[in-house]
Amino acid sequence: MRTRFTWILGVAALISVALLLACSTKYSSSNNGLVVVSTQGNADMDTFSLDLGNGHITQIFNTAGPPTSGQPTAVVLDPAGAYAYVMVYQSAAVAASVTGIERFTIASDGKLGSGTTTALNGGVTPKAMVVDSAGKFLFVADSTPAAVSVLAISGGTLTEVSGSPFPVTELPGGATQGAIPSPSALAITPTVYPPAFATCSGNVPPTTENLYVTDSTNYIVLNYSVSSTGTLTAVSENVTGTVPSGVTVDPCNRFVYVSNSQPNNSVSAFTICNSISLPSCPNADFSLLPVNGSPFAAGNAPGPLLMDAYANFLYVLDTGQNAISAYKVSTTTGSLTPLNPTPVTTNSYPTSIAVRSDDSWLFVANLNSANLSQYAITPSTGALIPQAPVQTDNFPWGVAVK
Repeated sequence: MRTRFTWILGVAALISVALLLACSTKYSSSNNGLVVVSTQGNADMDTFSLDLGNGHITQIFNTAGPPTSGQPTAVVLDPAGAYAYVMVYQSAAVAASVTGIERFTIASDGKLGSGTTTALNGGVTPKAMVVDSAGKFLFVADSTPAAVSVLAISGGTLTEVSGSPFPVTELPGGATQGAIPSPSALAITPTVYPPAFATCSGNVPPTTENLYVTDSTNYIVLNYSVSSTGTLTAVSENVTGTVPSGVTVDPCNRFVYVSNSQPNNSVSAFTICNSISLPSCPNADFSLLPVNGSPFAAGNAPGPLLMDAYANFLYVLDTGQNAISAYKVSTTTGSLTPLNPTPVTTNSYPTSIAVRSDDSWLFVANLNSANLSQYAITPSTGALIPQAPVQTDNFPWGVAVK
């Protein structure tokens, strides 16, 4: 028995090492994690080294990091951890500023190179963005005019695809508010599944992608199919609650969740109609069917939300009460059960949320507190254990973790 137990421990150790290496393909300093933060106080970028053993954070830029070309908000990383992409806006507070998507290279020591900004076609204003799991496209939800910009990624360079930006319009016969569309968030179905510990690990993921875009004025979520060249084609739309403000896709391609802000203060849950969910769906076109019991109650003014890397838990930022609502996700129905305890407190004015790909740490950027809230994730229960806050430059907005 002892020999068998030792063998199991050895295999577990090898799996753990493999996962850590897989999560650190670019940033390689001591195989630590990397946290990237955009800050508005000085319009610059912060990076931090994350000790994967104890969660301790060490600032890589001991003084202000590289400046941004505009007022920065959201930040995302490519899957390999080689580039950080930041939404920037022209602002009187930032000299010679522009609006667009700024790219920073990430060196092996975690430092960022100087930024290169790509302006978006059509004079659109970016609102939210997401990179697909293969690192092939960057999708941007735009306002004024309402559209989705699609940019192909090659060696970190962004090039807008033919036909972009794609106008956001309601579908004929759709049950909407009849207002001018206002895209608020977007999420993309994965073509890469978690390497271990998820229900879909070992399964073959789809080769095609679908994009879900929330419209905060018409109270709907739109479904677009994505061609191999990045072209978008509208497939379907579903009614959400009031003022949908965030959307996320299950890492195993089963469910979509939409946060609905005041006065509903809820989360709408949908089943994705694909080969996994059939025969409950009439067509495997990635259209959505409401989950039984949806919508589910959330805190005050829920906004950004995401699932953990292993597709078991959902975390929602309640921006109106400085808290996180946490839920257990039913792997068969998609229904949500609040965790205990929930909600969990953040610091002042949480704006963005990120979970590391090994399901170990969760971070929240707090705009008015000049810090990040950090939490250890309990793998078996999804419970969040608060850690000491991480000091940043003033007014942090976006956070991403590798």
